[in-house]
Amino acid sequence: MYIGDYLGRRAIYSPDKLAVVDAGKQPELRLTYAQMNARANELANWLQTEAGIGQGDRVAILARDGVEHLDTFFACGKLGAIHTALNWRLHWRELAEIMANTTPKLLIYSDEFSEAVTNLQNDPQAASLTHFVHVEGAGVSGSVLFAEAMAAGAETAVTTPTLSEEDTAALIFTGGTTGLPKAAQVSHRMIAWNTLNTVIHDLHHDDVYLNVFPLFHTGGLFVYTLPQIILGGTIILLRQFDPAQVLDLIAREQVTVFAGVPTMYQLLTQAVNWETAVLTSLRFCTSGGAPLPVPLVEKYTREKQIKFKQGFGMTEFGPGIFALAADDAIRKAGSIGRPNFFVDARIVDDDNQPLGPNEIGELVLKGPSASSGYFNNPEASAEAIDDDGWFHTGDLAVHDEEWYFTIKDRKKDMYISGGENVYPAEIEKVLYGHTAVHMCAVLGLPDPKWGEVGLACVVLKPGSTCTADELMQQMRANLAPYKVPKRVEILAELPISGAGKILKRELQDRFTDA
Repeated sequence: MYIGDYLGRRAIYSPDKLAVVDAGKQPELRLTYAQMNARANELANWLQTEAGIGQGDRVAILARDGVEHLDTFFACGKLGAIHTALNWRLHWRELAEIMANTTPKLLIYSDEFSEAVTNLQNDPQAASLTHFVHVEGAGVSGSVLFAEAMAAGAETAVTTPTLSEEDTAALIFTGGTTGLPKAAQVSHRMIAWNTLNTVIHDLHHDDVYLNVFPLFHTGGLFVYTLPQIILGGTIILLRQFDPAQVLDLIAREQVTVFAGVPTMYQLLTQAVNWETAVLTSLRFCTSGGAPLPVPLVEKYTREKQIKFKQGFGMTEFGPGIFALAADDAIRKAGSIGRPNFFVDARIVDDDNQPLGPNEIGELVLKGPSASSGYFNNPEASAEAIDDDGWFHTGDLAVHDEEWYFTIKDRKKDMYISGGENVYPAEIEKVLYGHTAVHMCAVLGLPDPKWGEVGLACVVLKPGSTCTADELMQQMRANLAPYKVPKRVEILAELPISGAGKILKRELQDRFTDA
């Protein structure tokens, strides 16, 4: 046994316990821990013998949520390879940049992304890819069916004795203020300590957990799936979030813990079966991504007797950082809660000196669940982590006398739409690629459904003509759909500071509620 082989241990302790229900399959797939461990061994052996995957190699996956994500993660853990989870919402051109940075040898993908994979096969930025495995369907030229690869692999246990806790287990991507995605290095140490930070909030070995978060996020994989598997609980996976299906599954599978972002909880109340939904099996729900509106908390409490725990996290920290207890959901509404047990947090000024209660400064973090930095990006790593090991979040925050923290603003240029971080620099880079664009600024505006949505403010070059629709087409051709702003405003000028900086706050004030 070693740190990468969680399933190997769990298959000994509870081999016949139901581990995973893949409710996105037709028919549904129900697997015990012994079966999950056998699948991981088979895939690991095939990856090793047929694709030459070894310790430190990257294995990428571009797929909807399903058991194949877990098969790949656990197979990589046994081999000491690095699970590289790709956001399927990204445009293939964005994926090509990621391929160039991380150089994976093999790509596992859902058939619906075959067009993107074909484009990657023909892009020199993805030249490191030598093997392709499709989850279903026909696949691209030269691709192997996932089930056939697994069937061809031996079931014998795979071990990597040289694996250490500091070795990278996964690469999870976060947007960049420079316009390029960054790959946060998630070590085996991070996973273990993040599990401790998670289970300490009252997770049980017999919990049934319904995960609707994408497994390419740290939340979906390392908070809402892996801790439950380490504890020996049951995970239910959905291909994608469907409000009516979620409510049905909670009742049918007697789900005890569910998590979502505020947008999801709002959509659940609008489902056709909300009124009749029986949610009595739930011990509690958790929410993250943004504070839950008090009226929504009150609606769930009044109509379904649901208790909410809230959390705040980020990719570079496992991701669990803060938690707000159910009893504080209304009393401390708007707060992200207190730091998790094994996380140190403080507020610092511009000179990196600690501030006291009710003083606004930058939130910085330290602890064993922290990332060592960004893969193949020492400059970004050095910028984020100071000489004393504190991770600088770029969030402006404050804490009160009871050690409850509240986010006030962002030092980083970023907004959150539907639980996804959106970095305006990525969008502005695409807009500047249009020959008619002279200046542009992208910002987030409040939205009742998504939390925030994007607005692109554009100034055209003298003598140039271009419509908002043309600029929208430019963005749709190069960006993931969730990054494309809701609207474009073509302006005569943008507000500029004396130092030549675009004053986005003035634009924010001008267009909020406009």
